[in-house]
Amino acid sequence: MSAETDERGSWLRERSELGVCVLLAVLGGLVLVDALSIPTDFAQRGPVGPKAVPVLVGVSLLVVAAALARDVLRGGRGEAEGGEDVDLSAPGDWKTVLMLCGAFLAATALIGTAGFPVAGFVLFWGAAYALGSRGHVRDPLIAAAVSVLTYVVFDVLLGVPLPGGPLMGVL
Repeated sequence: MSAETDERGSWLRERSELGVCVLLAVLGGLVLVDALSIPTDFAQRGPVGPKAVPVLVGVSLLVVAAALARDVLRGGRGEAEGGEDVDLSAPGDWKTVLMLCGAFLAATALIGTAGFPVAGFVLFWGAAYALGSRGHVRDPLIAAAVSVLTYVVFDVLLGVPLPGGPLMGVL
């Protein structure tokens, strides 16, 4: 490895927060592109239309990305978190992360066919299990109650249609 490559790697390692800046800028750009493609004719109810908040969020993400990049390039660095109950030298718990991702992906796959109550149940129970809860009777009951309650609040009370799946006639 040459000295130039080592120096470039060291420079990037010392400014790894620039990756967060790039992520924020890309996310802000995507939000702006999506926001500007929202048709306003169907939902315009006054001077503030449906584009206002997404455009504000997109612009805010770009401003934060630019401000953070400026700070990092001027030598600013984020401090490592010093939580009292966190062992910063311990490696990440990838098993928990993968179980949470699995619960999320399973819920995403199920929502169209099985409906929100079933998908929500899988998500809530899977997240509880992944995070260490081992109440084999209590956790599924709580997950079912939270999922059905969330479905009823959104679908019935707020009028936000959620896919009911096979439980559509029951709920």
